[in-house]
Amino acid sequence: MKKALSRALPPRWVRRVVLAPAIVAVTVLVLVTLPLWLMAAAAVSPLLPGKLRALRVLWVLIVAMVLEAVALFALLGLWIAAGFGAAVRTPPFQYLHYQLVGWYLRMLYREAARVLRLRVDVEGPDPDEYLNRPLLVFCRHAGPGDSFLLAHALVNWYAREPRIVLTAALQWQPSIDVMLNRLPNRFIAGGGEQVERGIGELATALDHNDAFVIFPEGGNFTERRRLAAIDRLRGAGLEEMARRSERMRHVLPPRPGGVRAALAAAPEADVVWVAHAGLDHLYTVADVWRELPLDGRVRMRWWRVPAAEVPRDPDAQLEWLYAWWERIDAWVDATRVGP
Repeated sequence: MKKALSRALPPRWVRRVVLAPAIVAVTVLVLVTLPLWLMAAAAVSPLLPGKLRALRVLWVLIVAMVLEAVALFALLGLWIAAGFGAAVRTPPFQYLHYQLVGWYLRMLYREAARVLRLRVDVEGPDPDEYLNRPLLVFCRHAGPGDSFLLAHALVNWYAREPRIVLTAALQWQPSIDVMLNRLPNRFIAGGGEQVERGIGELATALDHNDAFVIFPEGGNFTERRRLAAIDRLRGAGLEEMARRSERMRHVLPPRPGGVRAALAAAPEADVVWVAHAGLDHLYTVADVWRELPLDGRVRMRWWRVPAAEVPRDPDAQLEWLYAWWERIDAWVDATRVGP
């Protein structure tokens, strides 16, 4: 599905001139007719399971649409102030764009957590341990919310300027399309040596508050993808890796190419492994709708490995990657069944 969306992605000028203004126009229309939407949501809420489910979803959607429109106007203002884009990649304007990203994520997180009754607990080293060190962040990818939570944590809790490898289909959302294409990020579709080369370029020259982010699984977890990935390992003659992957129930087999490219490009960076549990059973909009209100707790676990402890031999890196992925899988398993 994501590959199809990526192939169907319209040209950049269409996304800027047609799609972005259309989102703003729809937002204005929804706000003008808001009383009608509220009355309709209130009328159907008693017919649905869960407390005020329709009203909760409507509110989160409206907040997201308003934030989208405000962010697009702010981005237009920054583009004009940067000499109609001429200086948009200079340090002062890059800083202002990261501030806008932080505001956007902070507002959306606050409202989503409040209305959907979610709480996020973070375990791991004290944030001071991450100060003044470039970071390579390797995160488990198990649902639509984990990349949002990770970006929010890096920007607003750890004061980082993330560089993220994302699927090209995310450019359908205008604010993400405009904001993240102006910052050092990379949208990809597919894989191969070209993607690994792009990952290496993006992870090069990290400074003291940068964090390069990659999801080694290459996509959201589903059981179908897990089994298909294991079959591919066997088809490639990697029987030992296939057997180890079969024992990991909550993660996809990691893809070593992107990890190796990042490690080679930033040997001075510390490595941070991130796992999470709590929303990883929600894969689709239908799953989220069925579970509302979520009334849950999301746990995130961070581990930091100093650069000096990172193996440099490719074979040792592969073993190291699988060992960490097995540790993350065990943590998810224990967190799901624990109190």
